Amino acid sequence: MTSLLTDAPEQTPAPARRPALRVRKDGLEMPRGRRWWQEVGWRHAVGLAGVAFAGFPVLYIISAAFNPLGSVATTEIIPNTFSLVNFETLLGGSKGPFGLWYLNTLVLCTVVSVAQVLLSTLAAYAFSRFRFYGRRGGLLALLLVQMFPQFLAVVALFLMIADFGRIIPGIGLNTLAGYALVLMGGALGQVWLIKGFFDSIPHELDEAARIDGAGHFRTFTSVILPLIRPVLAVTGLLVFVSVIGEYILASIFLTDNSVKTLAVGMFGIIAGDRSNNLGVFAAGSVMIALPVLLLFLYLQKFIVGGLTAGSVK
Repeated sequence: MTSLLTDAPEQTPAPARRPALRVRKDGLEMPRGRRWWQEVGWRHAVGLAGVAFAGFPVLYIISAAFNPLGSVATTEIIPNTFSLVNFETLLGGSKGPFGLWYLNTLVLCTVVSVAQVLLSTLAAYAFSRFRFYGRRGGLLALLLVQMFPQFLAVVALFLMIADFGRIIPGIGLNTLAGYALVLMGGALGQVWLIKGFFDSIPHELDEAARIDGAGHFRTFTSVILPLIRPVLAVTGLLVFVSVIGEYILASIFLTDNSVKTLAVGMFGIIAGDRSNNLGVFAAGSVMIALPVLLLFLYLQKFIVGGLTAGSVK
């Protein structure tokens, strides 16, 4: 019995596939530069235009802050001379107690941000994980309340805080505690945002924690809370920014110079003479932006790291 051995036929490699080329209507190949523009270039142009549109006001304010002749007429994008005279004038106290306003704002933003995140998280967890009578009605009520601007309730809030001040002077008008209570109402708007994040977390994690003997509080703090760090970081940052720039309510509830926030105090500086006080106002704006920038840089690790933390046993 014989067997024939034959060499396998050589396999020729398949020709490399050429990328699809754009052609014109007359069948000719489109020039490479024009093809790049239609595919990618216009996106870069739109992005650069957006960056320029958003960055121009920032560059203008920074330039005015370091320009000793900072005014509407003399401010340039790149000033001829750099000086700290606007910061010295601002911190010197001739325009008002800027340091006290800065401290009031930081304390207020920190307290309100922590309180709103805490209250919103607890309420959102209850609405997402528990089933109780009135749950659907409560969610709809929260949504309806947020449809109306807070400015409509200014008169009612003013009278309420004034009545509180007669009973407990520490939380009345012209007090940071009373103004903080007014801002606590913003926690209602964060419940829906955090609840949506809770709903995206599988219920199997809760069941696994209960099998291991964990109660609701232990499940919330050890399993669920690490997973929602991204939304907590975003919520805290949004609340911090909204409080640091809030002017209407602050100008109504805080009228004494010793309890003003930066928004109210800085408006008083520029309201007298806008043309000559622009440099001082710009210096204050730069200093106001520093806490927000530092907070954003600090919260970045929680936004990224919280996406995978907590679910590993």
